[in-house]
Amino acid sequence: MEIVRVSLLGVGGVMLGFILKETKPEYACLVTAGIGLVIMGLSVGKLSYIFQVLTSVEISVDGDYILTLAKMVGITYIGQFSAGICQDAGYSSTGDQIRLFGRLSVMTLCMPILLALLETIREFLS
Repeated sequence: MEIVRVSLLGVGGVMLGFILKETKPEYACLVTAGIGLVIMGLSVGKLSYIFQVLTSVEISVDGDYILTLAKMVGITYIGQFSAGICQDAGYSSTGDQIRLFGRLSVMTLCMPILLALLETIREFLS
């Protein structure tokens, strides 16, 4: 899953920043900013997908809702855990970006369910 990769990236960056803070504080700031930009770039891809799906509402959905729900719970748990570690280490901005990426990942997983609901409503109204 992507959330595991992003969370490890964030936590690893925080650890690197924590190490660099003792010897070269100016590099610690750059590491944190770089990680933030990478995570934000990955989040933009999720937003792009969400808007693309919303513009094409006529797609039929065939999904396994329980598996989707389990994935959502996993993403939420891993994201919150990693963000909490970052926040406890004093890197709240990285933690907030992990939370944002987790929320966007959950929204991405919700798209088939949302589209099925919209299709059901459309058929009901026709």
